[in-house]
Amino acid sequence: MRTDSTLEQVFHWRGRRVRWTRFGTGPAVVFCHGTPWSSWLWTPYAQALAGDFTVHLWDMPGYGASSKDPAHAVSLDVQGELFADLLTHWGLDQDEQSAPHVIAHDFGGAVSLRAHLLHGARYASLALVDVVALAPWGTPFFRLVRENADVFAAQPAAVHAGAVRAYIAGASHRGLTDTQLDALLAPWTTPEGRAAFYRQIAQADESFTDVLEPRYPSMGLPVHVVWGAEDTWIPVDRAHRLAELIPDARLTLVPGAGHLIQLDQPVQLATTLRAWLAEQV
Repeated sequence: MRTDSTLEQVFHWRGRRVRWTRFGTGPAVVFCHGTPWSSWLWTPYAQALAGDFTVHLWDMPGYGASSKDPAHAVSLDVQGELFADLLTHWGLDQDEQSAPHVIAHDFGGAVSLRAHLLHGARYASLALVDVVALAPWGTPFFRLVRENADVFAAQPAAVHAGAVRAYIAGASHRGLTDTQLDALLAPWTTPEGRAAFYRQIAQADESFTDVLEPRYPSMGLPVHVVWGAEDTWIPVDRAHRLAELIPDARLTLVPGAGHLIQLDQPVQLATTLRAWLAEQV
């Protein structure tokens, strides 16, 4: 059984190169990351589940190890359509038996919800972890950058790195180690990564989730909403609203966790997700 996290496979989609990997044995589980993150954030969870599940990790184009061509849109509408096609590429949309369990964080929530509600992607279950799904969303810094992306993109490299490092640090409630900060910052410090960081923020738009909100009451699959109780990026009131809109959705709040719940409370999150998956198979 493989337990490495190297994204050694490539899915070519409309000129984009989507890096991905798959390992483990059992029912399919697919992890979706958000912004400004990558599959690195989900890797330990995938490794922990690989003894019982076939886990799938991937980086959205514009993020992590995937391509960052400035000519390619990386907005949520594009990512949702791509994800539906990626599931087809993996053979996970053949029938109800092949449908995967999806675990999504941040932007990954909007991406997985769009793939399901707008593009017909089938899931066995869906865990939504501190997700972008309901307006308003975006931190004050995020909104400031979105309105002035060209100005921020022109910053010297050292200023850019310091600003993004501080931004990332603010997503944690407990505080991040230097090693964690370095890993999360690394994709955005190359010349290509610096431009990609501001491009993905500039293309963010609440209309991509507004179109979903009226459709949440029609969802007919098992959904678990999991949220860091101290999330300052997407406050916990969104968790309550989302769980109320989706029929029979379960809600779990994790004390002592901010938006980076994976790093703030890894044991509780891992336990919660494994218990959820065990109920679904």
